Amino acid sequence: MSLPVIVRPSAEADIRETYQAYELIRPGLGERFASRVREVLERIEFMPAMYGVIWQDVHAARLNRFRQVVYYVVFDDRIEVLAIMHGARDASAWQSRV
Repeated sequence: MSLPVIVRPSAEADIRETYQAYELIRPGLGERFASRVREVLERIEFMPAMYGVIWQDVHAARLNRFRQVVYYVVFDDRIEVLAIMHGARDASAWQSRV
């Protein structure tokens, strides 16, 4: 059974900003990043417990070949993506979104 994945507006902004930054580095790199995000979100949708809890009820899923991490919370009826940020950022950056 899958749960709907809701990407909060702040996480959508994270995706847009990172996409644009990667496109400036090399055309097409932003699209590869977006593709990896879609892959991880699909895995989370069907197996939300696949990735471990790192703080309170927040799970973290690292993107393959990128340094970004998807931070999300599983509820009974949905999954909410809080942030998609570089893994080296201070934890308070995404914790403030809980």
